[in-house]
Amino acid sequence: MDFIYRLWQTQFPPQPAKTPDALRFGVLGAANISPTALFRPARSHPDVVVQAVAARDKNKATAYAKKHGIPQVHDSYEALLDDPSIDAVYIPLPNGLHFEWTLRALAKGKHVLLEKPSVSNAAEAEILFNSPLLTTPVPREVNASAAGRPPVLLEAFHYRFQPAWQYLLSLVDRPNLSAVHTEAIIPNFLFSNDDIRFRYELAGGSMMDLGTYTFSTLRQITGAEPEACTSCHVVKCDPPYELCDSGSEATFQFPGGVVGTVKSTLRGGKFPLSTPWTRVVHKPVPAPAGTKLESGAPIPVGHECVVTRTLTLSNFMISNFWHRLDIEHEYGVRRTSDPAIVAETWTTKTSKKIYTFEDAGIDQPSEPFWLSYRHQLEQFVNRIRGQEGSGIWVTPEDSIAQARMIDMAYEKTDLPLRPSSKYQPK
Repeated sequence: MDFIYRLWQTQFPPQPAKTPDALRFGVLGAANISPTALFRPARSHPDVVVQAVAARDKNKATAYAKKHGIPQVHDSYEALLDDPSIDAVYIPLPNGLHFEWTLRALAKGKHVLLEKPSVSNAAEAEILFNSPLLTTPVPREVNASAAGRPPVLLEAFHYRFQPAWQYLLSLVDRPNLSAVHTEAIIPNFLFSNDDIRFRYELAGGSMMDLGTYTFSTLRQITGAEPEACTSCHVVKCDPPYELCDSGSEATFQFPGGVVGTVKSTLRGGKFPLSTPWTRVVHKPVPAPAGTKLESGAPIPVGHECVVTRTLTLSNFMISNFWHRLDIEHEYGVRRTSDPAIVAETWTTKTSKKIYTFEDAGIDQPSEPFWLSYRHQLEQFVNRIRGQEGSGIWVTPEDSIAQARMIDMAYEKTDLPLRPSSKYQPK
């Protein structure tokens, strides 16, 4: 019953009264992701109102606004950005438009929640995240919510903000990491062959969509940047979209000899058999003092016991729907004089569910039904308000490094980097 109730509340969250100074969001584009990424999370946040939308086709925007209960429809993206009542904008536009419209929004003093990937390539990331607009205070008369501070920009890697993900990270022993592997596979019927995700001129490709999550998990778990992409194999889309990849497998080398591998595809057949998952494998380390054999007997004289820990988190992307964290310890008793001689091995395994920060032993607001996007929205609002929050964030340096990693992978293929925008910021 908890499962059913949690899912029901996810779709129909409680709606507290909005505060008088609630942040008013505008949305650029009538994207399918917006109801999940912003509209439903906003309902349960007292400080957020989805106020306006604009699309290239106003008729489409009008129908979209009516469907989702959005009060205002603007004639254009520019008109929405010129609206002084809008405090922040959510940008779920095609990848190739992120660079231009984020800079335009920041120039108007708006806070920006930007869908991943933030931009088309690392060169754009350097320009955007080093922009003086991000360090220039916004006058109160331009955007009162900025309170004389610079606008807030967040690349929307929503999965990072979840209690389950943060609990996983708390179990990672980075000095003793060996390997990390992440997979994400979704059905091929979700996107048509000519979907914007497969259009090169819009910075499409699976590594620019689902693949960004898998790449990001490696950087999160290792706490480091890859030294090299040692291999990357892609499945190309059919002509005329052959400059885009529909799936990929890549291997990265991280400091300390840690190997990170990823696999993702937007063409995973009709019924993929697993949710997105990540696995963390550690090196063998001495077992805690007092460890006994599986039988309960003490470790024999002349032997030592080592333990290898493996963590597997299933459904790391939207863990409030369902997830499982498996914690496996493989014990090995070996001769001290010759570690190659193993006398005995056994494995223990436990599983955990972490739906709230309380479950993770962290003192932060959360509810079991909160989407990953709701956790993300909580911290976005905290940052705008100048409140401490959880400290979970995607920094400008982080977003630049993420773009570099994607470029690194494309450079290992015969596909070109995703094209830069023709927009030139003033």
